[in-house]
Amino acid sequence: MNSEKAAYEIEMIKPKILYYGTPVILLNTLNEDGTVNISPISSSWALGEYIILGIGIGGKAYENLKHHPECVINIPDPSLWENVEKLAPYTGKEPVPDHKKSQGFASGKDKYKISGLTPIKSVTVQPNRIKECPLQIEAKVMNIRIPAYDPFFAIVETEAIQVHAHKDIMHSENHIAPDKWSPLIYNFRHYFALGESLGKTFRSET
Repeated sequence: MNSEKAAYEIEMIKPKILYYGTPVILLNTLNEDGTVNISPISSSWALGEYIILGIGIGGKAYENLKHHPECVINIPDPSLWENVEKLAPYTGKEPVPDHKKSQGFASGKDKYKISGLTPIKSVTVQPNRIKECPLQIEAKVMNIRIPAYDPFFAIVETEAIQVHAHKDIMHSENHIAPDKWSPLIYNFRHYFALGESLGKTFRSET
């Protein structure tokens, strides 16, 4: 066995984006007319029952959450990546804001028709859920703030109040089976699935 330490060549870089591998979320929010907007986002993390979202303030999701502080956090699996990508070039804003127009975005109101996904009624919030997503989390917005260091993004704090899961990814009651569930990963603007399991933490209950 080679006891020598591996030699790493490291460079200082300045990447245009820092999406280093995070789950994709399809965020459902309520439009003014009662219809639902679906926004693909790639910035989120969970802390207990709270899920923190990062969204652009120029999008429809931000506008909707300000006037109706409820949402559904739908988490797709890798089989849905093409449905997600169908949504990517569209915004629910009309007219399209200049900064989005310059990036190639078009206006699209019926996000279900665009994506080929199916709405299903929620239990505790007004925005509906996406049937095909293996995990669907109904949530209420606790706080929205725009950080002084970057006024183009909002940090949205949500509380999960109802979680739905496809039965085929369940291990037992209230437990998701990690070997059956894989979130769609957004990795430097490419879509990936999880690889094989490497092990588990000592706190795992399954």
